[in-house]
Amino acid sequence: MEQAWIRMVDEAEAADFVKSAYEGFIRQRGWVPHIMKVHSVRPNLMRAIMQVVNAVMYDMSSGLTRAQREMIATVVSATNRCHY
Repeated sequence: MEQAWIRMVDEAEAADFVKSAYEGFIRQRGWVPHIMKVHSVRPNLMRAIMQVVNAVMYDMSSGLTRAQREMIATVVSATNRCHY
């Protein structure tokens, strides 16, 4: 299987918003998710993606639990044959 190569900002080279976001991920998880790193060359897009992810996964107004949201995300990824 071929893999695409996507330019990403390395943690050591990050500045401004990207650096701040990376530091937040490291504090929270101990690492920076690659799905966020792929957006790092476009900080405004990265910021928008983070807002969408936070709204979908952490806003409890839908009535779904966090576990239910994670299960839905897993099923969607499996259906799309996403290996992430």
